[in-house]
Amino acid sequence: MKKWMAIFVMLLSCGASVAAPTVTEPDTITVWFARHGKTWLNTLDRVQGWADSPLTDEGAQVARYLGEGLKAIPFDSYYSGDAGRQRETMQLIRTARGDNSIPTVEMKALREVFFGGFEGLPNHEMIGAVVKKRGLNNSDQLFAEMKQGKLTLIQYLDEIANVDRENLAERGEQVKARMQSALRTIIKNAQHRGEKNVLVVSSGAAILAMVADLTDDGRKNQPLANAAVVKLVYQKGALKVTEIGNMQYANAGKERLAP
Repeated sequence: MKKWMAIFVMLLSCGASVAAPTVTEPDTITVWFARHGKTWLNTLDRVQGWADSPLTDEGAQVARYLGEGLKAIPFDSYYSGDAGRQRETMQLIRTARGDNSIPTVEMKALREVFFGGFEGLPNHEMIGAVVKKRGLNNSDQLFAEMKQGKLTLIQYLDEIANVDRENLAERGEQVKARMQSALRTIIKNAQHRGEKNVLVVSSGAAILAMVADLTDDGRKNQPLANAAVVKLVYQKGALKVTEIGNMQYANAGKERLAP
């Protein structure tokens, strides 16, 4: 007994301590970005960036469908932008999944693009200003340029900033930088905690700006539908975009919940 007591005292005097258990970093981290459900400003065809409006009944329903369609995915953490429509969409997804065990982390950096002086105005006014600046005849020509890759989303956001009389709208590289910064934080947190699957709710143009230089897939320049998913896989220091605009999760949820 005296011998063991002496050893114990010696360990204390030397400041010996037991190392805390380490978290094993996962081999693969999958981050699922989803666009929010349809809102009233979407329905009224108004510019909605930092301006905000609640989900419509249809928008709330598609969020529930998405939650049902994602039930099989064991998400370890949840992130959302701080806009009401993003927050509401995430709440509905999580309720449909029956998963409210941990809080959702809100990040300002996950907001939609800020459209400056065009916020809240009819979309045709903002689009028309870009059409005029580019010397086109109509919006169909503008969207054809984007579909053909002649005008990228980043360039389109720059054009909006160029015609914003208030000189407040975000430029494409600004949006991409803040969204990719948020993505790096999310991945770093997942590495630290040993997480494998993360769900994020953001907005369409911001999500697509984030992947602008991460993929050659032409769909990065086309609008995302409400509740569409963009999936990124991080493995061994490399980040790959594996899905863009995927509606199969919401559609699968709709099939299961249909009466």
